[in-house]
Amino acid sequence: MADQYSRTRLLIGRRGMEKLRSARVALFGLGGVGGYAAEALARAGIGHIDLIDDDTVSLTNLNRQLLATHSTIGEYKVDIAAKRIADIDPSIEVRTFKTFYLPETADQFDFSGYDYVLDAIDTVTGKLALIAQAKAAGTKVISCMGTGNKMDATGFLVADISKTSGCALARIMRKECAKRGIKGVKVVYSKELPLTPVQDPDDPLEPQREGSSRRSTPGSNAFVPGVAGLIMAGEVIKDLSK
Repeated sequence: MADQYSRTRLLIGRRGMEKLRSARVALFGLGGVGGYAAEALARAGIGHIDLIDDDTVSLTNLNRQLLATHSTIGEYKVDIAAKRIADIDPSIEVRTFKTFYLPETADQFDFSGYDYVLDAIDTVTGKLALIAQAKAAGTKVISCMGTGNKMDATGFLVADISKTSGCALARIMRKECAKRGIKGVKVVYSKELPLTPVQDPDDPLEPQREGSSRRSTPGSNAFVPGVAGLIMAGEVIKDLSK
């Protein structure tokens, strides 16, 4: 008898589907990358999903984030994602955490309870702490590298962090992971050279970061971050259904 997962079951079989239904994953970050990752995890039938993000939707999110619409501006992204997942499959258990993952908040999470952790956050310190915590717990982890200022959605690769090249964020992460003796980290990254954002100080609509010493806001679009998120989720789904 056909159900909403019939087409998935044709690819991974009944046993693979059962593995997805019993799995618990944690998704950290629900921005341009994480929103699409959450969508794919839910539509694949992952049975237990924890969503972690303390951000709310803003107007500038609408150009690229799946969870961002005019009707959701001001709402917490974890709440929007939870509602969307419930509408896709109300039997999926979703837990939401309105917090940013940082070294200071890491003790709020027991990674030993997860089958897989997805890192879609922005800060290097947070990424390193998250990966280290996952490794210490023996939990699989996949991390997304930089997607800002890029236009080639076909350029993403999946590799061990030690095998990456051409990505500034991956270079930093590779160096810091090596310092800490962290090995075997799967990442999604692109070798595409980032574009230089077009700066127009006379444009009243140009986004600016507070404080002149901070780097400029990276450009982004409707397709590059989403593709990275779908690739991340795809790796998780393939690994868990084996």
